[in-house]
Amino acid sequence: MHIAVIGAGMIGSAAARHLTDMGHQVTLVGPAEPADLATWTGPYASHYDAGRITRQLDPYLFYSRVSRASIGRYRALEKASGVEFFSEVGSLMAGPDGSEQMNRLEATRDRDGVPCETLRGAALAERFPFFDFEPGMLGLYEPAMAGVVNPRGMVSAQITCATAGGARLVRDTVEGIDDGASGVTLRLGSGETLAADRALVATGGFTRKLLGDVLPFSVYRRTVVFFEISEAEAERITGMPTLITLLPNGEDPYMLPPVRYPDGKLYLKMGGDRVDNAVTTPEELTEWFRSTGDPEVASYVESMMRARMPSLDILSTSSGACVTTYTPSNVPHFEAVSEHVFTAFADSGRGAKNSDELGRLGALRVAGEALPEWASEAAVAAT
Repeated sequence: MHIAVIGAGMIGSAAARHLTDMGHQVTLVGPAEPADLATWTGPYASHYDAGRITRQLDPYLFYSRVSRASIGRYRALEKASGVEFFSEVGSLMAGPDGSEQMNRLEATRDRDGVPCETLRGAALAERFPFFDFEPGMLGLYEPAMAGVVNPRGMVSAQITCATAGGARLVRDTVEGIDDGASGVTLRLGSGETLAADRALVATGGFTRKLLGDVLPFSVYRRTVVFFEISEAEAERITGMPTLITLLPNGEDPYMLPPVRYPDGKLYLKMGGDRVDNAVTTPEELTEWFRSTGDPEVASYVESMMRARMPSLDILSTSSGACVTTYTPSNVPHFEAVSEHVFTAFADSGRGAKNSDELGRLGALRVAGEALPEWASEAAVAAT
């Protein structure tokens, strides 16, 4: 079967690799990363970054499962592609001891047997002296199979393996899908067309441009802040893991340890929007990606960073825009839009670490194979 995968990002590239491994003829369609994000007129992708958090612990059963499946294949994917993208620096999740969020994480740890250290009070402060925690905090630290993935590197690894297995990569945009009696025809931005038996739409927040409102989903603006530090400061905080703090007010700010970006500099990254600010049209989405995020949110995130790491010697700060995409069930859309068009998108802000397994599930769906029962259940919390 000839399957066109629309969207050469994290889920789409993973789906292309898995479909190729399954023996299908695969064409992966998606533009390369634009040279200038501020003037690009086509769809944006979510992997234009050098660092994302990966971890096994998650309060939701679905995401705990797909996290562990994806992480378990990282090293094999690196070896097969020759592209390194996983830094096993560890992951720390912290919150008030006895809170609902932390109780859920402890339930995940116990149910799934996730190896982690449980740290409280003085032990938490002693283990991670560069963080300033409030009294009564509990920390769950995963020292292995957790840390940072380079999303650009991961996509490169997936595409390298997919094309080595016979997949064809078309660096173009898809402007429309014509669904016929025996297959689909994609109308490309170049003016050409591409015929296939089936199509898998893995276009994230830009899916509405191709499918309209056939499926319910929400896209929210997110602002991230980058904190430049020196080589000496990075050396001082050696051993810093990724950190997600689960606050009593429902906020869950996250930060990454120093990551070297394409400009050669070292940055800590932090995000933590207080509200979900929706974007509804492709035009609004493009305008948002061209920006550097919300200045008010960036200022708030900077205040959180300075409170959490008061001793951090910051050389400069900058900000950027991204989005997260959600479905009503909190599980990605692995749906049949028609006999020939299927979807794999909306990862609830967890797509980077989970993308290999999400791509595999999308590959199964478009190939006409049954998904495991757990893949279609709403994401419910561990208890």
